[in-house]
Amino acid sequence: MKYIDEYRDPELARKLLDEIRRKATRHWTVMEICGGQTHSIIRNGIDQLLPECIELVHGPGCPVCVTPLESIERALAIAGREEVIFTSFGDMLRVPGNSRDLLMVRSEGGDVRILFSPLEALQIARDNPSKEVVFFAVGFETTAPANAMAVWQANREGIENFSVLVSQVMVPPAMRAILSSPGNRVQGFLAAGHVCAVMGYQEYEPVAREFQVPIVPTGFEPVDLLAGILKTVELLEEGRAEVVNRYGRVVSREGNRVAQEIINQVFEVTDRQWRGIGLIAGSGLGLREAFARYDAEKKFNVAHIRAEESSLCMSGSVLQGMLKPGGCPAFARECTPEHPLGATMVSSEGACAAYYNYHLK
Repeated sequence: MKYIDEYRDPELARKLLDEIRRKATRHWTVMEICGGQTHSIIRNGIDQLLPECIELVHGPGCPVCVTPLESIERALAIAGREEVIFTSFGDMLRVPGNSRDLLMVRSEGGDVRILFSPLEALQIARDNPSKEVVFFAVGFETTAPANAMAVWQANREGIENFSVLVSQVMVPPAMRAILSSPGNRVQGFLAAGHVCAVMGYQEYEPVAREFQVPIVPTGFEPVDLLAGILKTVELLEEGRAEVVNRYGRVVSREGNRVAQEIINQVFEVTDRQWRGIGLIAGSGLGLREAFARYDAEKKFNVAHIRAEESSLCMSGSVLQGMLKPGGCPAFARECTPEHPLGATMVSSEGACAAYYNYHLK
């Protein structure tokens, strides 16, 4: 199957590993930003096949994981209302709040529905004019175009019983925050291919220059990832702080201009809290004033809700590449997929879930 089998070719993977071993002459720490890449790396054992001098650390590119606890609590408050149909991608339902999750709200009688697209939520609003339909608009730049389009279409049709609870975040500000941290160990990045498919990779070029780190957009299959690691190692060894695309079949420098246009029309840049990390200035997207009536936080008056993280959960350090999941004292003890302390243990892109599922079994 084109674009699948050839990127899982064991012989090609072995050749790339041999080339990485040949090129690496010193210790390098490389971060893969995307949680989907993390799961592919751990599932395929890439982290264990690399030479010891190449260390992979895992970044904050899991949208479920970085959705702030206060957003989860606001979602729970809205979803429990009798007049609300609360809709979300499925991976948000088991993300723990302080005492419960959206799945528990549904078990208690709340109308909580799993969708594959925010446009489905808009159709539910059309079909249920007596109900308030809320979509949990979570994600990085990858989900932003569809979420923006749903709001734009609701505004175009004058649908007033639809709103979005926004928790949109962006990759470059997170990279800057990691690189600016006093405890930073990251020397190069694998950039998330699907984010770059939307935004392109030119926005990473100032980051590479400012912090003198190479950044390599790549995909998710084993050969994609190994090719990205090899190029990152080559750039590090040569002292070149550049952005080099290794996902050319999907990613261009400019990205998807149409998608960017709808994002910019509906959203504006705002400061955003990241779960386990804290406030990152200019790292989020919020609805522009022209679309403010579709803001669920304002419509349901939940913006005041605050929440505190578990003192046992160290997911913030995991998300910043400062700690591997196994280094957290609660990992696989107090914190398991059945009883998670944080989102990194239940998300399909969470690093803690990846280590639990593949390193412990």
